[in-house]
Amino acid sequence: MPNRRRTAPKPLLLETFRYFYAGGRIDPAVEGSPMTGQMYVEYFIPRKRRSPYPIVMVHGGSQTGTNFTGTPDGREGWAQYFVRRGHAVYVVDQVARGRSAHFSQSQGPVQAANLKRTEQRFVAPKRSKLWPQAKRHTQWPGGDKPGDAVFDAFYASQFPSLDSYPRQQEINRDALLALLKRIGPAILLVHSQSGAFAWPVADAQPKLVKAIVAVEPNGPPVYETDFKGAPDWFADTGKRKTSGLGMVPLRYRPPLKSGQVLSFVPQDKPDAPGLVHGWLQAEPARKLPNLAKVPILILVAEASYHAAYDHVTAAYLAQAGVANTFLRLSDIGIRGNGHMMMLEKNSDDIAAAMRDWLLKAVPPKS
Repeated sequence: MPNRRRTAPKPLLLETFRYFYAGGRIDPAVEGSPMTGQMYVEYFIPRKRRSPYPIVMVHGGSQTGTNFTGTPDGREGWAQYFVRRGHAVYVVDQVARGRSAHFSQSQGPVQAANLKRTEQRFVAPKRSKLWPQAKRHTQWPGGDKPGDAVFDAFYASQFPSLDSYPRQQEINRDALLALLKRIGPAILLVHSQSGAFAWPVADAQPKLVKAIVAVEPNGPPVYETDFKGAPDWFADTGKRKTSGLGMVPLRYRPPLKSGQVLSFVPQDKPDAPGLVHGWLQAEPARKLPNLAKVPILILVAEASYHAAYDHVTAAYLAQAGVANTFLRLSDIGIRGNGHMMMLEKNSDDIAAAMRDWLLKAVPPKS
Protein backbone atom coordinates (compact mmCIF):
# COMPACT_ATOMS: atom_id res chain seq x y z
CA MET A 1 0.00 0.00 0.00
CA PRO A 2 1.45 3.39 -0.93
CA ASN A 3 2.57 5.54 1.99
CA ARG A 4 0.75 8.81 1.41
CA ARG A 5 0.34 11.52 4.03
CA ARG A 6 -3.32 12.33 4.57
CA THR A 7 -5.36 14.10 7.18
CA ALA A 8 -6.90 11.37 9.31
CA PRO A 9 -10.70 11.34 9.06
CA LYS A 10 -12.75 12.00 12.15
CA PRO A 11 -13.91 8.90 14.05
CA LEU A 12 -16.84 7.11 12.44
CA LEU A 13 -19.65 7.24 15.01
CA LEU A 14 -21.67 4.02 14.79
CA GLU A 15 -24.57 2.65 16.74
CA THR A 16 -23.59 -0.81 15.52
CA PHE A 17 -21.62 -2.70 12.84
CA ARG A 18 -22.48 -6.35 12.26
CA TYR A 19 -23.26 -8.94 9.59
CA PHE A 20 -25.80 -11.60 8.69
CA TYR A 21 -26.77 -13.81 5.76
CA ALA A 22 -29.89 -13.26 3.65
CA GLY A 23 -31.61 -16.11 1.85
CA GLY A 24 -30.09 -19.48 1.04
CA ARG A 25 -30.83 -23.08 1.86
CA ILE A 26 -29.02 -26.34 2.50
CA ASP A 27 -29.00 -28.20 -0.82
CA PRO A 28 -28.87 -32.00 -0.41
CA ALA A 29 -28.73 -32.41 -4.20
CA VAL A 30 -25.11 -31.13 -4.15
CA GLU A 31 -22.31 -33.29 -2.80
CA GLY A 32 -21.77 -32.53 0.90
CA SER A 33 -25.11 -30.66 1.17
CA PRO A 34 -23.66 -27.12 1.16
CA MET A 35 -25.57 -23.93 1.81
CA THR A 36 -26.44 -22.29 -1.52
CA GLY A 37 -28.13 -19.03 -2.49
CA GLN A 38 -27.09 -17.11 0.64
CA MET A 39 -25.88 -13.50 0.52
CA TYR A 40 -23.38 -12.05 3.00
CA VAL A 41 -24.53 -8.67 4.33
CA GLU A 42 -22.57 -6.35 6.59
CA TYR A 43 -24.21 -3.24 7.92
CA PHE A 44 -23.16 0.09 9.38
CA ILE A 45 -25.76 1.93 11.45
CA PRO A 46 -24.71 5.52 12.28
CA ARG A 47 -25.23 6.86 15.78
CA LYS A 48 -27.40 9.61 14.34
CA ARG A 49 -29.61 8.57 11.41
CA ARG A 50 -30.88 11.31 9.13
CA SER A 51 -32.30 9.24 6.27
CA PRO A 52 -35.50 7.25 6.70
CA TYR A 53 -34.25 4.37 4.55
CA PRO A 54 -30.98 2.44 4.46
CA ILE A 55 -28.85 2.14 1.35
CA VAL A 56 -28.10 -1.37 0.09
CA MET A 57 -24.88 -1.35 -1.97
CA VAL A 58 -24.49 -4.15 -4.52
CA HIS A 59 -21.19 -4.53 -6.37
CA GLY A 60 -20.60 -5.56 -9.98
CA GLY A 61 -18.83 -8.31 -11.89
CA SER A 62 -15.52 -9.73 -10.62
CA GLN A 63 -15.92 -7.58 -7.49
CA THR A 64 -17.09 -7.93 -3.88
CA GLY A 65 -18.46 -5.53 -1.29
CA THR A 66 -14.94 -4.20 -0.73
CA ASN A 67 -15.68 -1.85 -3.66
CA PHE A 68 -17.67 0.25 -1.20
CA THR A 69 -15.70 -0.01 2.03
CA GLY A 70 -12.36 1.40 0.86
CA THR A 71 -10.19 2.24 -2.13
CA PRO A 72 -6.97 0.60 -3.37
CA ASP A 73 -4.99 3.69 -2.36
CA GLY A 74 -6.26 3.59 1.21
CA ARG A 75 -9.15 6.07 1.38
CA GLU A 76 -12.62 5.54 2.79
CA GLY A 77 -15.28 4.25 0.43
CA TRP A 78 -18.84 5.16 -0.44
CA ALA A 79 -20.14 3.18 2.55
CA GLN A 80 -18.31 5.47 4.99
CA TYR A 81 -19.27 8.55 2.97
CA PHE A 82 -22.97 7.87 3.39
CA VAL A 83 -22.72 6.64 6.98
CA ARG A 84 -20.98 9.90 7.93
CA ARG A 85 -24.01 11.74 6.54
CA GLY A 86 -26.59 9.82 8.50
CA HIS A 87 -27.44 6.92 6.19
CA ALA A 88 -27.58 3.34 7.41
CA VAL A 89 -25.63 1.28 4.86
CA TYR A 90 -25.81 -2.43 4.03
CA VAL A 91 -22.96 -3.77 1.87
CA VAL A 92 -23.37 -7.21 0.28
CA ASP A 93 -21.20 -9.81 -1.36
CA GLN A 94 -23.19 -11.27 -4.24
CA VAL A 95 -24.34 -14.87 -3.95
CA ALA A 96 -21.43 -17.26 -4.71
CA ARG A 97 -18.96 -14.40 -4.32
CA GLY A 98 -16.60 -13.29 -1.57
CA ARG A 99 -17.94 -14.15 1.87
CA SER A 100 -21.13 -15.60 0.39
CA ALA A 101 -19.47 -19.00 0.47
CA HIS A 102 -19.50 -21.01 -2.76
CA PHE A 103 -18.27 -24.58 -2.44
CA SER A 104 -16.55 -25.54 -5.69
CA GLN A 105 -19.09 -25.69 -8.52
CA SER A 106 -22.02 -26.00 -6.08
CA GLN A 107 -23.91 -23.18 -7.82
CA GLY A 108 -22.32 -23.52 -11.23
CA PRO A 109 -18.88 -22.99 -12.80
CA VAL A 110 -17.07 -19.68 -12.35
CA GLN A 111 -15.15 -17.51 -14.76
CA ALA A 112 -11.37 -17.48 -15.00
CA ALA A 113 -9.27 -14.46 -14.07
CA ASN A 114 -8.81 -11.93 -16.86
CA LEU A 115 -5.94 -9.49 -16.30
CA LYS A 116 -6.24 -8.03 -19.80
CA ARG A 117 -9.90 -7.18 -19.34
CA THR A 118 -9.17 -5.62 -15.95
CA GLU A 119 -6.62 -3.32 -17.55
CA GLN A 120 -8.78 -2.48 -20.57
CA ARG A 121 -12.08 -1.79 -18.84
CA PHE A 122 -11.25 -0.78 -15.28
CA VAL A 123 -7.75 0.64 -14.82
CA ALA A 124 -6.19 1.77 -18.10
CA PRO A 125 -8.84 2.21 -20.81
CA LYS A 126 -6.92 5.00 -22.52
CA ARG A 127 -4.17 2.50 -23.42
CA SER A 128 -6.62 0.11 -25.05
CA LYS A 129 -8.53 2.77 -27.04
CA LEU A 130 -11.48 0.42 -27.51
CA TRP A 131 -14.21 3.08 -27.27
CA PRO A 132 -14.13 6.77 -28.19
CA GLN A 133 -14.38 8.11 -24.63
CA ALA A 134 -11.51 5.97 -23.23
CA LYS A 135 -8.90 8.65 -23.93
CA ARG A 136 -10.52 10.91 -21.30
CA HIS A 137 -9.72 8.66 -18.33
CA THR A 138 -7.64 10.57 -15.75
CA GLN A 139 -8.95 9.66 -12.29
CA TRP A 140 -7.36 6.27 -11.51
CA PRO A 141 -5.62 6.81 -8.12
CA GLY A 142 -2.30 5.10 -8.88
CA GLY A 143 -0.23 3.46 -11.58
CA ASP A 144 -2.10 1.62 -14.31
CA LYS A 145 0.11 -1.45 -14.75
CA PRO A 146 0.79 -4.62 -12.76
CA GLY A 147 3.54 -4.06 -10.20
CA ASP A 148 2.17 -0.71 -9.08
CA ALA A 149 0.95 -0.88 -5.47
CA VAL A 150 -2.48 0.57 -6.22
CA PHE A 151 -3.00 -1.60 -9.30
CA ASP A 152 -1.98 -4.73 -7.40
CA ALA A 153 -4.20 -3.83 -4.42
CA PHE A 154 -7.17 -3.55 -6.78
CA TYR A 155 -6.33 -6.73 -8.67
CA ALA A 156 -6.00 -8.62 -5.37
CA SER A 157 -9.66 -7.78 -4.69
CA GLN A 158 -10.97 -9.39 -7.88
CA PHE A 159 -13.15 -12.48 -7.47
CA PRO A 160 -14.60 -14.94 -10.00
CA SER A 161 -18.20 -14.50 -11.06
CA LEU A 162 -20.51 -17.38 -11.83
CA ASP A 163 -20.20 -18.12 -15.52
CA SER A 164 -23.96 -18.11 -16.10
CA TYR A 165 -25.28 -14.57 -16.09
CA PRO A 166 -28.94 -15.70 -16.10
CA ARG A 167 -28.16 -17.79 -13.00
CA GLN A 168 -26.52 -14.78 -11.33
CA GLN A 169 -29.63 -12.70 -11.93
CA GLU A 170 -31.99 -15.32 -10.52
CA ILE A 171 -30.13 -16.13 -7.30
CA ASN A 172 -29.18 -12.54 -6.50
CA ARG A 173 -32.74 -11.36 -7.10
CA ASP A 174 -33.97 -13.94 -4.61
CA ALA A 175 -31.31 -13.08 -2.01
CA LEU A 176 -31.93 -9.34 -2.32
CA LEU A 177 -35.66 -9.89 -1.90
CA ALA A 178 -34.92 -11.91 1.25
CA LEU A 179 -32.72 -9.05 2.48
CA LEU A 180 -35.42 -6.42 1.91
CA LYS A 181 -38.01 -8.63 3.60
CA ARG A 182 -35.72 -8.67 6.64
CA ILE A 183 -34.69 -5.00 6.83
CA GLY A 184 -37.73 -3.32 5.26
CA PRO A 185 -37.86 -0.61 2.58
CA ALA A 186 -34.47 0.53 1.30
CA ILE A 187 -32.60 2.33 -1.44
CA LEU A 188 -30.75 0.06 -3.89
CA LEU A 189 -27.37 1.33 -5.07
CA VAL A 190 -26.21 -1.02 -7.81
CA HIS A 191 -23.15 -0.98 -10.02
CA SER A 192 -22.52 -2.56 -13.41
CA GLN A 193 -23.42 -6.27 -13.42
CA SER A 194 -25.78 -5.87 -10.46
CA GLY A 195 -27.83 -3.32 -12.38
CA ALA A 196 -29.65 -6.29 -13.90
CA PHE A 197 -30.62 -7.41 -10.38
CA ALA A 198 -32.31 -4.15 -9.41
CA TRP A 199 -35.02 -4.24 -12.07
CA PRO A 200 -36.54 -7.64 -11.10
CA VAL A 201 -36.25 -6.84 -7.38
CA ALA A 202 -38.15 -3.55 -7.79
CA ASP A 203 -40.57 -5.23 -10.18
CA ALA A 204 -41.39 -7.91 -7.59
CA GLN A 205 -41.56 -5.60 -4.55
CA PRO A 206 -41.85 -1.93 -5.56
CA LYS A 207 -43.01 -0.94 -2.07
CA LEU A 208 -39.71 -2.18 -0.62
CA VAL A 209 -37.52 -0.26 -3.09
CA LYS A 210 -37.66 3.44 -2.28
CA ALA A 211 -35.18 4.41 -5.01
CA ILE A 212 -32.64 2.88 -7.37
CA VAL A 213 -29.26 4.52 -7.86
CA ALA A 214 -27.98 2.67 -10.92
CA VAL A 215 -24.27 3.40 -11.34
CA GLU A 216 -23.52 2.34 -14.91
CA PRO A 217 -25.98 -0.58 -14.74
CA ASN A 218 -25.57 -3.65 -16.92
CA GLY A 219 -26.51 -2.77 -20.48
CA PRO A 220 -27.34 -1.79 -23.03
CA PRO A 221 -30.78 -3.34 -23.44
CA VAL A 222 -31.36 -6.42 -25.61
CA TYR A 223 -27.72 -7.17 -26.57
CA GLU A 224 -24.34 -6.63 -24.95
CA THR A 225 -21.79 -4.46 -26.76
CA ASP A 226 -18.44 -5.61 -28.10
CA PHE A 227 -15.81 -2.87 -28.14
CA LYS A 228 -13.65 -3.05 -31.27
CA GLY A 229 -11.73 0.20 -31.44
CA ALA A 230 -11.70 2.64 -34.35
CA PRO A 231 -13.19 3.03 -36.84
CA ASP A 232 -16.24 0.82 -36.19
CA TRP A 233 -16.01 0.92 -32.38
CA PHE A 234 -19.09 -1.19 -31.49
CA ALA A 235 -20.92 -4.41 -32.38
CA ASP A 236 -23.80 -6.31 -30.78
CA THR A 237 -22.73 -9.49 -29.01
CA GLY A 238 -24.09 -12.20 -26.73
CA LYS A 239 -27.51 -13.70 -26.29
CA ARG A 240 -30.68 -11.68 -26.67
CA LYS A 241 -31.87 -10.39 -23.28
CA THR A 242 -35.31 -11.91 -23.07
CA SER A 243 -36.76 -9.25 -20.76
CA GLY A 244 -34.98 -6.41 -22.57
CA LEU A 245 -33.08 -5.35 -19.43
CA GLY A 246 -31.86 -8.83 -18.52
CA MET A 247 -32.64 -12.53 -18.56
CA VAL A 248 -35.11 -12.59 -15.64
CA PRO A 249 -38.79 -12.06 -16.57
CA LEU A 250 -40.35 -8.69 -15.76
CA ARG A 251 -44.06 -7.97 -15.47
CA TYR A 252 -44.90 -6.03 -18.59
CA ARG A 253 -48.33 -4.61 -19.38
CA PRO A 254 -50.04 -5.86 -21.42
CA PRO A 255 -48.63 -9.17 -20.18
CA LEU A 256 -46.93 -11.60 -22.50
CA LYS A 257 -49.04 -14.62 -23.35
CA SER A 258 -47.66 -18.15 -23.19
CA GLY A 259 -44.97 -18.55 -25.85
CA GLN A 260 -44.99 -14.82 -26.66
CA VAL A 261 -41.77 -12.81 -26.61
CA LEU A 262 -40.95 -9.12 -26.57
CA SER A 263 -40.38 -7.49 -29.93
CA PHE A 264 -37.27 -5.32 -30.31
CA VAL A 265 -36.01 -3.00 -33.03
CA PRO A 266 -32.67 -1.23 -33.50
CA GLN A 267 -32.47 2.53 -33.37
CA ASP A 268 -32.44 4.16 -36.79
CA LYS A 269 -29.11 5.73 -35.91
CA PRO A 270 -26.97 6.46 -32.83
CA ASP A 271 -28.16 9.40 -30.77
CA ALA A 272 -24.81 11.14 -31.31
CA PRO A 273 -21.32 10.39 -32.65
CA GLY A 274 -19.36 8.01 -30.41
CA LEU A 275 -22.49 6.26 -29.10
CA VAL A 276 -23.85 2.80 -29.78
CA HIS A 277 -26.63 1.95 -32.20
CA GLY A 278 -29.02 0.72 -29.49
CA TRP A 279 -32.17 -1.38 -29.29
CA LEU A 280 -35.64 -0.49 -27.99
CA GLN A 281 -39.04 -2.17 -27.99
CA ALA A 282 -41.05 -2.19 -31.18
CA GLU A 283 -44.01 0.16 -30.88
CA PRO A 284 -46.47 0.04 -29.29
CA ALA A 285 -44.13 -0.60 -26.38
CA ARG A 286 -45.25 -2.63 -23.38
CA LYS A 287 -45.03 -0.86 -20.05
CA LEU A 288 -43.35 -1.71 -16.74
CA PRO A 289 -45.88 -0.38 -14.22
CA ASN A 290 -44.09 -1.61 -11.08
CA LEU A 291 -40.77 -0.02 -12.02
CA ALA A 292 -42.67 3.20 -12.77
CA LYS A 293 -43.40 3.47 -9.02
CA VAL A 294 -39.70 3.76 -8.10
CA PRO A 295 -37.48 6.87 -8.46
CA ILE A 296 -34.46 5.93 -10.59
CA LEU A 297 -31.11 7.61 -11.19
CA ILE A 298 -28.83 6.31 -13.93
CA LEU A 299 -25.34 7.75 -13.55
CA VAL A 300 -22.52 7.42 -16.09
CA ALA A 301 -18.87 8.52 -16.04
CA GLU A 302 -17.14 10.44 -18.79
CA ALA A 303 -14.47 7.93 -19.85
CA SER A 304 -16.13 4.59 -19.06
CA TYR A 305 -17.19 2.10 -21.71
CA HIS A 306 -20.71 2.70 -20.37
CA ALA A 307 -20.50 6.28 -21.64
CA ALA A 308 -21.31 4.88 -25.07
CA TYR A 309 -24.58 3.17 -24.13
CA ASP A 310 -26.16 3.91 -20.74
CA HIS A 311 -28.38 6.52 -22.39
CA VAL A 312 -30.10 3.65 -24.21
CA THR A 313 -30.99 2.02 -20.88
CA ALA A 314 -32.55 5.31 -19.81
CA ALA A 315 -34.45 5.54 -23.11
CA TYR A 316 -35.63 1.93 -22.84
CA LEU A 317 -37.07 2.59 -19.39
CA ALA A 318 -38.72 5.81 -20.51
CA GLN A 319 -40.30 4.03 -23.49
CA ALA A 320 -41.72 1.48 -21.02
CA GLY A 321 -43.30 4.27 -18.98
CA VAL A 322 -40.57 4.39 -16.34
CA ALA A 323 -39.47 7.94 -15.59
CA ASN A 324 -35.80 8.21 -14.68
CA THR A 325 -33.03 10.74 -14.24
CA PHE A 326 -30.07 10.21 -16.57
CA LEU A 327 -26.93 11.96 -15.39
CA ARG A 328 -23.61 12.20 -17.20
CA LEU A 329 -21.05 13.22 -14.59
CA SER A 330 -19.29 15.39 -17.15
CA ASP A 331 -22.45 17.52 -17.40
CA ILE A 332 -21.98 18.60 -13.77
CA GLY A 333 -18.23 19.13 -14.07
CA ILE A 334 -17.04 15.74 -12.77
CA ARG A 335 -14.55 14.68 -15.41
CA GLY A 336 -12.19 11.86 -16.27
CA ASN A 337 -13.78 8.91 -14.49
CA GLY A 338 -13.86 5.31 -15.61
CA HIS A 339 -16.16 2.44 -14.75
CA MET A 340 -14.69 1.88 -11.25
CA MET A 341 -15.46 5.44 -10.21
CA MET A 342 -16.13 4.50 -6.56
CA LEU A 343 -12.40 3.77 -6.24
CA GLU A 344 -11.05 6.75 -8.13
CA LYS A 345 -9.50 9.99 -6.88
CA ASN A 346 -12.72 12.02 -6.89
CA SER A 347 -15.00 9.28 -5.56
CA ASP A 348 -16.42 11.56 -2.87
CA ASP A 349 -17.52 14.09 -5.49
CA ILE A 350 -19.53 11.36 -7.20
CA ALA A 351 -21.05 10.23 -3.90
CA ALA A 352 -22.07 13.84 -3.27
CA ALA A 353 -23.84 13.99 -6.65
CA MET A 354 -25.78 10.83 -5.83
CA ARG A 355 -26.68 12.15 -2.40
CA ASP A 356 -27.93 15.42 -3.89
CA TRP A 357 -30.35 13.43 -6.04
CA LEU A 358 -31.40 11.18 -3.13
CA LEU A 359 -32.19 14.16 -0.90
CA LYS A 360 -34.81 15.19 -3.45
CA ALA A 361 -36.06 11.71 -4.38
CA VAL A 362 -36.17 10.36 -0.81
CA PRO A 363 -36.31 13.34 1.57
CA PRO A 364 -34.53 12.98 4.94
CA LYS A 365 -36.17 13.10 8.33
CA SER A 366 -36.98 16.62 9.48
